[in-house]
Amino acid sequence: MFKIFSLLLFPLLLLSTNIKVASYNVENLFDMVYDGHEYKAYIPNQHEWNKKNFQKKLLNISEVICDLNADIIGLQEIENKNVLKQLQKSLKKVGCCYKYLAITHKKKSAIQVAILSRFPIQKSYEVVVKRSLKYRNILEVKYMFEGNPLYIYVNHWTSKRSKESKRISSAKALKERLLLLPKGSEYILLGDFNSDYDEYLHIENKHNDTHGKTGMNHILKTINNKGNFFRTFSLKKEYFSHYNLWLELENYKRWSHNFYGKKQALDAIIIPSTLFDGKGIDYVDNSFRVMKKNYLFHKKGYIFRWEYKKKRHKGRGYSDHLPLMATFSTTQKFQKEKIHKMEGLIDWLYREKLKFPLFLKKIKVIVIEKNKVIVSQKKSKKKIAIYGTKDALSLGKEYDLMVYKRKLYKGEYEIIDFEIEKRYDSF
Repeated sequence: MFKIFSLLLFPLLLLSTNIKVASYNVENLFDMVYDGHEYKAYIPNQHEWNKKNFQKKLLNISEVICDLNADIIGLQEIENKNVLKQLQKSLKKVGCCYKYLAITHKKKSAIQVAILSRFPIQKSYEVVVKRSLKYRNILEVKYMFEGNPLYIYVNHWTSKRSKESKRISSAKALKERLLLLPKGSEYILLGDFNSDYDEYLHIENKHNDTHGKTGMNHILKTINNKGNFFRTFSLKKEYFSHYNLWLELENYKRWSHNFYGKKQALDAIIIPSTLFDGKGIDYVDNSFRVMKKNYLFHKKGYIFRWEYKKKRHKGRGYSDHLPLMATFSTTQKFQKEKIHKMEGLIDWLYREKLKFPLFLKKIKVIVIEKNKVIVSQKKSKKKIAIYGTKDALSLGKEYDLMVYKRKLYKGEYEIIDFEIEKRYDSF
């Protein structure tokens, strides 16, 4: 299942404090060397895929990576080591030096996953999901920070157009590798998982060949047996479970890919309880971000991906994905809060001081607007808006909700992070 393909000899001890980690799907970064496995649009000197447009794309991707300013960046859709080295050179020319790199080497595959790093890489491994070209290998890279091993896994699971069982295969191969690590290991899972953070709630029927099970939520265990997300306070050291950093953001901000108006969190950074335990390396609270610089968006509002129209490269644009980033530290320890769940009313959400999470029993959806619903409750005098519902709540139906965050917007409170605990409808 696993193949060692490189061993870089660097000092085992690396002194550091903060480690900024990022993930970016650069969308089809191909070189100008023909090897027979390219996508048709990227065959050298066809469709205007020429030296000029190649250099322009390198420069554009370099601009994004420089703005990210991460110490370690996991990359997806890199053709091969040659183009990775050319990206490395391009970055150096614009003042962003990444001395170290690693990449998968799956034969006959058009694209690979890779890492660029400012820190020395101690070891790298290639996790083989399956031999078929439908499955991309997973890259494992090991670092040492102040004597603490840190493993990073770069993923690029099969397309959303494929069945969920294929992504489950990638998740199982990754889980199998993780379970071989020493107990208490610290690691980061990142990349383009082609799965939303709440994939299990809206998996498409035509791709649901797994009876509702998903690689993201059920195999990597980002949800518990009741179907609720593991939060920083509910992660279990005793068994395999993970926290998806998308939960750090408001519901309506959880997206890195926008396909014809359908916003999804296909990319992710996922971490275990060991990065919240106050030992070794910890996640820096609230450091998770999606890079949304203005230049990454078209003037019409959609993501400014690399333009390929009428079978011609236009020489402008970036990627169809937005980059993610998060910071980890050897000195700044995560402070876990003691959480006491309590049942209350919508009225309580208008109090200036309020502890979360707050359980709301039998709230009713009375208004549905674009990306927003208004809910009421029998014993409450007030109503409240919920943003980022993703069609999860239906008009006229009742639900039990666990509310994790609210926000004051133009003088009114709104719910910005919640989970459905119970449905009182046909589902």
